[in-house]
Amino acid sequence: MGAKSADSGVITIKKYANRRLYNTKTSSYVTLDHLAEMIKQNEDFVVVDAKTGEDLTRAVLTQIIVEQEGKGQNLLPVKFLRQIIGFYGDSLGGVLPRYLEESMDVFTQNEGGMRDAMQHAFKGFFPVEQFEDMAKQNMAMFENAMKMMTPFASQAPGQSAAQPEPPPEPTAPSSPPGNVDDLKAQLDAMQSQLEGLIKARNS
Repeated sequence: MGAKSADSGVITIKKYANRRLYNTKTSSYVTLDHLAEMIKQNEDFVVVDAKTGEDLTRAVLTQIIVEQEGKGQNLLPVKFLRQIIGFYGDSLGGVLPRYLEESMDVFTQNEGGMRDAMQHAFKGFFPVEQFEDMAKQNMAMFENAMKMMTPFASQAPGQSAAQPEPPPEPTAPSSPPGNVDDLKAQLDAMQSQLEGLIKARNS
């Protein structure tokens, strides 16, 4: 896939054979750190091979993650990385990207509330309903994904397979949550769901 049109507002980054990256918008060479900062500033870009036009965005984004992890801020637990690797080549691997994307969308949409949670963590403000809602949404998406992959797993003999329902739309919290421990519990719940996918794969 080639670069997107400049009219779309997406910046084209050209990657040369010497691994140098060139920002066509600023007419300057950039580093992976520059690209990471662009992402934090919500600047959209694609990375293409300067000679062939091949889309290298996924590979470069992966390089950015590896570089950031190497700097000591480890966002991806070793256990999680092992689980992800285990899904390569597996039939359930087709479900996992959408599941992770939907889960991250829910997490991002509640980002503001989570930041408020950290600010109020020591001020006696501890509502947990928003995190419970997020956990329910993630679990519903996981269950629907499993229904699509194994529609006959839970039906009794003679019954027809039920049609999977679409995943629920994520909703933003009505008020800012306030317990950092609840945030950790929510992330643990997502981890448990991922482990459930692995068990289903191996069963």
